[in-house]
Amino acid sequence: MNPSVNERLGQWWRSLEGPQLLFMGFVALLLLGGAAAALAEMPALLLPAVLAVGLTVALVEWRWIYYTLFFLLPFTQEISLFGGLSMDVPSEPLMLALTACVAGALMLGAGHLPRREWVHPLLVILALMVLWTAIDTIFSVDKLKSFKYLLAKGWYITPFLLGTLLIVRQPKDAWRFVVLYTTGACLSVLYVVSRHATDGFSFAKINWALHPFFRNHVIYATMLALLVPFVWYAMRATQNLTARLVWRIALGILLFGLLTSFTRASILSIPIAGLFYWVMRLRLTKVLLLTVAVSTVLGVAYVVTGDRYMEYAPNYERTVFNGKNFEKHLEATYKMQDVSGMERIYRWVAAARMIGDKPLTGSGAATFYPEYKRYTVRSFRTYVSDNPEKSTTHNYFLLQLAEQGLPGFLLFVTLIATALLAGENLYHRSRQHPEVRRVVLAALLSFVVIVFHLTLNELVEVDKIGPVFFICLALLVRADSWLKEAPALKEE
Repeated sequence: MNPSVNERLGQWWRSLEGPQLLFMGFVALLLLGGAAAALAEMPALLLPAVLAVGLTVALVEWRWIYYTLFFLLPFTQEISLFGGLSMDVPSEPLMLALTACVAGALMLGAGHLPRREWVHPLLVILALMVLWTAIDTIFSVDKLKSFKYLLAKGWYITPFLLGTLLIVRQPKDAWRFVVLYTTGACLSVLYVVSRHATDGFSFAKINWALHPFFRNHVIYATMLALLVPFVWYAMRATQNLTARLVWRIALGILLFGLLTSFTRASILSIPIAGLFYWVMRLRLTKVLLLTVAVSTVLGVAYVVTGDRYMEYAPNYERTVFNGKNFEKHLEATYKMQDVSGMERIYRWVAAARMIGDKPLTGSGAATFYPEYKRYTVRSFRTYVSDNPEKSTTHNYFLLQLAEQGLPGFLLFVTLIATALLAGENLYHRSRQHPEVRRVVLAALLSFVVIVFHLTLNELVEVDKIGPVFFICLALLVRADSWLKEAPALKEE
């Protein structure tokens, strides 16, 4: 007997899959919205359908947001909002959208990470850092600021750590964001250079040339420096002669921009990364970390014993900024007469006194300014100590200790040490797997560049640097999975 119409409709309905039902739902929503908009002569009634389609596209093809963000990062600008707030546009809105998309993809099953990556030491340490920040917020001198900091961590870790793990499935995938970020960075260098050249590449005019895309030359130079290892190994990863030539040109543009930025730390970070390559190759990373730890403890102990730190107080009248002469700027640096260097010491002394007051909990995340002003020592004051730009310690490690106490500091140091040791281990394990080794080297040396900058600046929460910090960690985690999935590549 032939099935009835209702039975045939039931069979057809049961045969439909999820995507088909979703598509039909959108079509129905669009038709209903269109009919309602036409009848009521209100185009706004189409908005729910358009938003639904846009949301679906974002959830399914959110990778486009990820890649678009990196192309636009060099051109983001800070704009002022109400109540003294500010926002980096378009990076922060895109980061928020990307956070929602990655979280949605993981919750809806559109993206999947293996269990071994969820329990990888780097992810576990990061989770503990976030947990401690949440706990420490209870003791913060400004709970609202600390809570905002906690939220900001979410829209850095979710898209750039978890999102990268979802996107980078094969070693070749790691170079896609590099292509887009490098393209944007090179265009920004050409823009800056064209302005800077009109004044003869003078040291005094570098910050003017960066306007409006960069707050200062440190952020600009750090962005260029962290891209150098990625561009170098992307060039080595391709066999195409034309592609190699393009990468060489890009590398030349980045290096030219770096040199003409007159940023001491960023220029020095490249040879520092090169030295770390040999440390890692010789399996001396543990020795290096132990040496740095012991030297730091002994140095701090020496300086604080008997108030010896007071011997380093600057001469207020002789501490200057040689803005028109880079050579004199360098000379003032090693003579301890450079205002930026001495202002760092002014902040470090204040941070040390903050730590002594609250060693376990600190003042709370994102509260160093203006809290530190109560702890300053007048003898170290410079003529820029009014700090109108509201900057912090100029040392991210010290900032963690002052704001989040000993637990926050130890967790952050553990994260850095674990990443460096993991990178060394991956480098030697990937000897027979060159495509993985190149990704490891690019991520690890770029990470070293960023960490070196953290000794003199706070950049993990800067939109042009922070994303790459977490991407480097993600690539190390994923490289570990690649090697474990390759049966021929057992650890030697």
